[in-house]
Amino acid sequence: MLRIAIAGAAGRMGKSLIEAVMDAGPELRLGAATVEAGDPSLGLDAGMLASGRKAGVETVDSFAGCAGEFDVLIDFTSPATLAGHTGFCRAHRKALVVGTTGLGPEHHDLLAACAQAAPVLHAPNMSLGVNLSLQLLRQATAALGEGFDVEIIEAHHRHKKDAPSGTALAMGRAVAETRGQKLEDCAIYGRQGIGEERDRNTIGFATVRGGDIVGEHTVIFAGPGERLEITHKAGNRATFANGALRAARWLAGKPPNLYTMTDALTPADLGPAPCPPQ
Repeated sequence: MLRIAIAGAAGRMGKSLIEAVMDAGPELRLGAATVEAGDPSLGLDAGMLASGRKAGVETVDSFAGCAGEFDVLIDFTSPATLAGHTGFCRAHRKALVVGTTGLGPEHHDLLAACAQAAPVLHAPNMSLGVNLSLQLLRQATAALGEGFDVEIIEAHHRHKKDAPSGTALAMGRAVAETRGQKLEDCAIYGRQGIGEERDRNTIGFATVRGGDIVGEHTVIFAGPGERLEITHKAGNRATFANGALRAARWLAGKPPNLYTMTDALTPADLGPAPCPPQ
């Protein structure tokens, strides 16, 4: 039995993760769940908080004292909490799955440091469909060559704080790297006023925030006389929660290292390798 700890149990993803663990069957069990200090749900049964069913685990405001209660920690909270979670997992050699987006270089340094002592898997998106999309984007970029402009449009709920989304950036990075570019050198994050005509070597991003949109991403390859669009739409957060549990199952027992969601997927899931650039 694999014991799972959930950070941010009172949040939207935290509740989805708890529910997914409870629905996963006897091979998974909720071991610990945290909420912020002072949160009204502190001390409540985490299962009742998420799905109205008892899990037998009360929420706490820290994983201190819980090290013996879980095997893998799943964190979808915020960049601000990452230092505490990576420090805890590094000290106690606990496997860590991170789906938090909006990370900067200093946060990636924290993940790398933790991975020296414990297995760590970080991915901006845990869904199988998105990771398949990344593979398709590499294939499309290699096949279409330089004659197509690339634009990325992403939409999320009004509460999402980082923009563009981590998934949109991962998609842009897949295109850029296949072209032999660095995303930082070719990304355009907004357009306004009158300027020069579009540079074909750039990758454009457009961001939408509104309502309760779970997550939608479209990459447009616009060429002369035709347009190819690769789109992924998430209907609910269970998609990401189930992907995170898949990652947790795969990560448990792995040696210390920094892994990605691609590592946790089988070759059959991802399809053939992309064609090399011509």
